[in-house]
Amino acid sequence: MQIIFQDASILVVNKPADLSVLPEGWDKDAPYLVRMLEEKYGKVWVIHRIDKITSGVIVFALTAEAHRSLNIQFEKHEVEKAYHAIVNGLPRWEEKVTKFPLRVNVGHKHRTMVDDRNGMRSETRFKILERYQASALVEAVPMTGRTHQIRVHAYAVGYPLLGDILYSAPETDVIPRPALHAYSLGFTHPETGAKMTFQAVYPDDFQAAVNLLRGR
Repeated sequence: MQIIFQDASILVVNKPADLSVLPEGWDKDAPYLVRMLEEKYGKVWVIHRIDKITSGVIVFALTAEAHRSLNIQFEKHEVEKAYHAIVNGLPRWEEKVTKFPLRVNVGHKHRTMVDDRNGMRSETRFKILERYQASALVEAVPMTGRTHQIRVHAYAVGYPLLGDILYSAPETDVIPRPALHAYSLGFTHPETGAKMTFQAVYPDDFQAAVNLLRGR
């Protein structure tokens, strides 16, 4: 776990993959990010989450006032989020906007699925960053915040994330998890009013996958 930024109001963290933000219902003794932070920093307020399998940048509030301010920014979609992901296959497009409605928590695997009738409005903007032999590095900007949104939208356009077996990607030895990293987060500081953008460096497994694919 890397602390990207800290002051009296906020704490910005580069979360490792395979670490939950909050306790999991089936294993309350497993380590989770909030407990680890509170052991060192005292009370922290959760504003948003990223999946356990996803690495990258996440912000916490250290005061109730900061929590309130950041919550409002997230609710009004004033926060700028960008993820980096590796997809299976080579898209022909350079940029693509997907707007498939999504329904979450479906079935015993708690998948998210496209549901044109009962799904909630969802939008993700994809942009190709690098092309490899049979895959590509993309930037994914979620304009809404549905569970597994980027993963499902990538699958729905025919290019599931590398390693994302839950959403029909083939097994791979390139990376041991879905290749998704919360790369940057931009918001207005709740106390100073300054516009701030933070980036999280790739973790070892994601960087190793990119290096391997570049070399093929």
